[in-house]
Amino acid sequence: MTILLLAIHVLATVFWVGGMAFAYLVLRPAAAPLDPAARLTLWRNVFAKFLPAVGWAVIALLVTGFAMIFVTFGGFAGAPISVHVMTLTGILMMLLFFHIVAAPWKRFRTAIDAGDYAQGARNLDKIRKFVGMNLVLGLLTVVIATTGRYW
Repeated sequence: MTILLLAIHVLATVFWVGGMAFAYLVLRPAAAPLDPAARLTLWRNVFAKFLPAVGWAVIALLVTGFAMIFVTFGGFAGAPISVHVMTLTGILMMLLFFHIVAAPWKRFRTAIDAGDYAQGARNLDKIRKFVGMNLVLGLLTVVIATTGRYW
């Protein structure tokens, strides 16, 4: 059971963190030369696909993460410190994700759909900052997950 849970957990993590890395480090610089309307429309379309998929990844991470804590370690008391730290950073990432979806993404989508590219650009910048924070947290979480057994 732990192997299946871990496989789903790792795949959800790779999708989310890898997607943020791709968006931040590859797509963002590649889209920069586009005129504002095209660039903002591109980001509107990217987020419309990526954010719901991340929502499913978040559900998978919560279910598999807590299941592993109880199936593998018998609860938090039996889990190593790295699992506690990983749980904390993962929950922080999820809170940032929910904030992105509830606030700047909602305002960005509304602005772009109304043709207000100036307001859209301001909200895209907020999304970029939150995604940057989440990417750092995600990379930290991956390092904790892969090195924690050696602490």
